[in-house]
Amino acid sequence: MKKLTKALLLFSSIAFSQHEEFKSERIAQIESHLAEKKMNFKVNPNTQNYDLTYGKLEFTVDPAVYNISGKVTLTFKALASMNTVTFDLYKKTTPFTITSVKINGISTTFSHNSSHELVINLPSPLNIGNSASAEITYGGAPSTAEQAFTTSTHSGTPVLYTLSEPYGARDWWPCKQDLNDKIDAVDIYITAPSTYVSVANGLKQSEVLSGSKKTTHFKHNYPIPAYLIAIAVTNYVVKNTGIAGGNNVPATPTFPIIDYIYPESNTTTNATNLARTIPVLNFFETKLGAYPYNTEKYGHAQFGWGGGMEHTTVSFMNSFGRSLIAHELAHQWFGDKITCGSWKDIWLNEGLSEYMTGAVVENFDGASSFVSWKSSKISSVTSTSTGNLYLYDSQLTDANRIFSSQMTYNKGAMVVHMLRYIMGDTNFYQALRNYLNDPALAYKYALTPQFQAHLEAVHGSSLQEFFNDWVYKEGYPTYNITVSNSGTNQATVQVKQTRSITNTSHIGYVSYFEMPVPVRLTLSNGSVLDLKLNNTFSGQLFNISLPAGTSVSSIVFDPKKDIISRYSTAALTSGTARLSENLVSIYPNPSGNDELVTVNVGGSLVLEKVTVYDLLGQKVKESKKETIDLVGLKSGTYEVIVETNEGNFHKKIIKK
Repeated sequence: MKKLTKALLLFSSIAFSQHEEFKSERIAQIESHLAEKKMNFKVNPNTQNYDLTYGKLEFTVDPAVYNISGKVTLTFKALASMNTVTFDLYKKTTPFTITSVKINGISTTFSHNSSHELVINLPSPLNIGNSASAEITYGGAPSTAEQAFTTSTHSGTPVLYTLSEPYGARDWWPCKQDLNDKIDAVDIYITAPSTYVSVANGLKQSEVLSGSKKTTHFKHNYPIPAYLIAIAVTNYVVKNTGIAGGNNVPATPTFPIIDYIYPESNTTTNATNLARTIPVLNFFETKLGAYPYNTEKYGHAQFGWGGGMEHTTVSFMNSFGRSLIAHELAHQWFGDKITCGSWKDIWLNEGLSEYMTGAVVENFDGASSFVSWKSSKISSVTSTSTGNLYLYDSQLTDANRIFSSQMTYNKGAMVVHMLRYIMGDTNFYQALRNYLNDPALAYKYALTPQFQAHLEAVHGSSLQEFFNDWVYKEGYPTYNITVSNSGTNQATVQVKQTRSITNTSHIGYVSYFEMPVPVRLTLSNGSVLDLKLNNTFSGQLFNISLPAGTSVSSIVFDPKKDIISRYSTAALTSGTARLSENLVSIYPNPSGNDELVTVNVGGSLVLEKVTVYDLLGQKVKESKKETIDLVGLKSGTYEVIVETNEGNFHKKIIKK
């Protein structure tokens, strides 16, 4: 993101304390905090031959000085025979001074190269399955490449904090940054001037005074990726906000909510806002299952960026509006417990967490507020005609694109809602709980197909078409829907669709968004009839049975804002909608042996695709052009489906 100036930070602190809702744009901006940078970090092939099992991280810092002295001990298990072990550590023009490197307590040689790798020579080869510990003692001014380590002031008092997503951990400690390995447990020791309070992931174990210094020890006994490890130090007021948890059957453990607040922010208003954490967390437990770190704590530590970041067990926050609290809290399930397995899959972190902020609106504010929330998301998503959710390779070097508020957050949230709309509440939330509790994924990493598989297992049928259209491809549909009273107690609804991307060669082109389409009919007796029309092609007709003695007086498209679309219309018309089969013709028919067959469409129709099937229903030919050859097909009768912008036409053709 563009790093906020002090003036803007001051403004944001005031403005966001006055306004309840925190926009996803701000959340995206801070969670990446790299939006104007191009990232050059890729998966390091030299760190793939070991599994991190434990970290002892000892840091000496002073908020008034941009510097860190560290002793980092990392225990790892060999996944292949090893002669060296490699960690990620940024090397700048004035690099860290590395004073000591040991393997299992034995000093050894190392190199710190321009590829930002700390390569340590093992005193003896390490065979597959065996473990060793690397102890690295270092110090100096951390790199500013990823802006992950910050010293600043608040109301004139020094403050230090870290924020490492996505690639900043290597700025300030030797680590393994790839999204394929979590450290199983960490002990974090922060030594700082005794006048300050230190905070980190996990549960505080002790504080030890030594002269003018104080060492605070935190223990986190859950797997954690490098980018979620964080520390902060300043003159915090420590607030025991309350107790949460214990909401499931059987009841889960209760645990404390501990907040670290700037003294000048220790107001009644902020205390009231922070207390909202407890009902929101309790609500999440009823929907998603137990808080993932309920043997430790949850809480917030105030810091200087204008938003929040979901560090495990302690989200770093600038202000305390409910939507920001809810978003970062939801990350403890989506992003922390299960972390996206690649940055292509970042929507699994952000889309799901942002959707849970909508669920909070629905639960605490009611249906009409939830409709407004969804409407805002839809407006954001459809303000451009393109935009994919699952990232392309070419987008992975741009942090602004990875953390796009429009796509990753807002489209991600609405795609999650559309899955709920398709599956129904019971199945949807059951699938989320199954996903979160999958032993192969819990406290590990997940990819989009693994999330999809859990949805399908509960849904009972494939969602591949949906994922193709909404996750992997781009754009959105526009619907033109008409209804007519077509007989006694009967109505006919016709659904036509156009797409925001019309160029068939576009990488994200969708030939048709197959979706259950929500419409509301108001009947002549004043009652309403909500329909979910399973629309699979343009021009599709639905015959609707009405209550005796009634007719349709009006129609509304998507009254609850359940699907992404733009410029859609719905109207009551006279007469019954019909697509004339005469608008499409195929010639010559019968055809010669190896002739080209021409498909002609008339009126306002635009040809989209022609598919030829044999009598067994097997696809034998496909074309997006007006001509299709029958070379190689046996003589006989074939079914041809002609897809157009206004519907599908079924034809027969005979090959001599």
